[in-house]
This record gives sequence, C-alpha cells and structure tokens, in this order.
Amino acid sequence: MDFQPGDWVVHCTQGLGQVKNVENRSFGEKSVLYYMVQIADLTIWVPADENLGTRLRKPVNQAGFQSLITTLTSPPEELPTDRRQRSQYLLDVLKDGSADSLCRVIRDLSAHRKHRTWSENDSELNRRIKKTFIREWSFIFSIQPLDAEAELQKLLSQNT
Repeated sequence: MDFQPGDWVVHCTQGLGQVKNVENRSFGEKSVLYYMVQIADLTIWVPADENLGTRLRKPVNQAGFQSLITTLTSPPEELPTDRRQRSQYLLDVLKDGSADSLCRVIRDLSAHRKHRTWSENDSELNRRIKKTFIREWSFIFSIQPLDAEAELQKLLSQNT
C-alpha cells in the first residue's frame, strides 16, 4: 500500500488516524520507509515493510460497510471456554487487521458474554476493538461516535 500525507488510515491496534508524514529512516546500511500517523493525541511511526498490510489499511467506504453489518448480524462463532485459548484464538482472528475481523470478534465476544462471564482480557480487548470500530464508523458516515455506538448495540442485540 502506498499512503500519502493527509490520507486517513486505520491502524490495527490504535484505530483511525491520519498520515502526517512519510520518511526514510536509516539503520546502519538499511533504509526503511516509515509513515508518521497521528491518532488523536498519539503519534506512531509505522514501517512500510512486509507487514504493512496487517498494520495499516484505508478505512472501509460506505458501500463496503454493508458487508460489515452482515458480519455483525450473522450467527456468532462459539469461542473456546478456556480464557487462554479464547484469547489466542481472538488474537489470531485479528492478525489480518481487517474491519471484518474486528466485526467478527465484536460479534463473537458479545454472544459469548450472554452465556459466560468475560475475563479481564476479554473485556479489555472488546473495549479496544469497539472503540476502533466505532471511530471508523463515525468517520465513514460523519456521525457522532455515540450514534455509531448505539447502532452497533442495536445490531449486536439482534444476535440473541
């Protein structure tokens, strides 16, 4: 992927931000391209290496958002009952950095909570990825994050 200053991007763990600068940095004999991304009050530097596609992506467009709604309202996957296995499984799902993976984890954790208690890790992961998804949703449709969150809760409640 080739991002330019001013492009809006979604970082796999930090969420929606804007590319502010592109810079080559040298480490000994090796030179690596980095993207400086401003995410709220946080600035991160993301290397443009072979893992860039799982670290940064463009926000989903309005047309593509319908498939995310389909994912959120589709039947959930049953998660492992062991918290360590569940944690590893969810992290593996999120490895590709896609919006669809965020939706699958949000959906599955939400369904899991209806029948079992969450671990601290489940709770923190859910909080973080919901925040990421809600910020992207509010950006895509130019709505308030609280409105996006309310819509998300309505969609998740359909999976009872």
